[in-house]
Amino acid sequence: MLEIHDLHVAVGDKEILKGVSLTLKQGEVHALMGPNGSGKSTLSYAIMGHPKYTVTKGSISLDGKNVLEMPVNERAKAGLFLSFQYPSEIAGVGLASFLRTAYNERTGSKIGPMEFMKTLYEKMALLKMDKDFAKRNVNVGFSGGEKKRNEILQMAVLSPKYTILDETDSGLDVDSLKIVSEGVNALSGPNMGVLIITHYQRILNYIAPDFVHVLVNGKIVKSGGKELALHIEQHGYDKVV
Repeated sequence: MLEIHDLHVAVGDKEILKGVSLTLKQGEVHALMGPNGSGKSTLSYAIMGHPKYTVTKGSISLDGKNVLEMPVNERAKAGLFLSFQYPSEIAGVGLASFLRTAYNERTGSKIGPMEFMKTLYEKMALLKMDKDFAKRNVNVGFSGGEKKRNEILQMAVLSPKYTILDETDSGLDVDSLKIVSEGVNALSGPNMGVLIITHYQRILNYIAPDFVHVLVNGKIVKSGGKELALHIEQHGYDKVV
């Protein structure tokens, strides 16, 4: 399991997370909801080891191992994956080459280009991505929806144990949202835990969470089932706190 206990995180002198505890098991889907500025993305960055975010108290463990002692690349190799809200463009780096290198690092394999392309095309078909995207540089010239699909493609290739989707639904039209959600549903299962970070309930119409948590002012103030997300959609966060 991925276990977060009493996590306090600061950016500079400002404390953002003020004692977050959350347990994500493989096979479970959790949704973390909250208003702007509540600390949702901060949690995702702290889990992955972004240097801007300082853990001042608490712990993060991955299958019993201390995540806070791992450098970023070791966290990814151990099975953590973060889909960014705003994926970066990487000029000069081909998508297929990038993904094959990441796959070999994650799995400890030495799969060659031809063998890898077969796997890559299968994953791209799942996300309704044209094969020509594999020839392009990472996210360069991609639309917002294409960038988000590319994030899910990376997830499909790397097969992480625990996936964090940081507002993957942000800026997506209905068709792109459906495709991304279908991809997540097809890839999730007993070997992968999913944490969906979102403002809105709409992505949860397509990806059904087992648990919903509400983060406000750096603390989880309420947890429940999918009905909690529906309540928030109808009444807003003020009626939950």
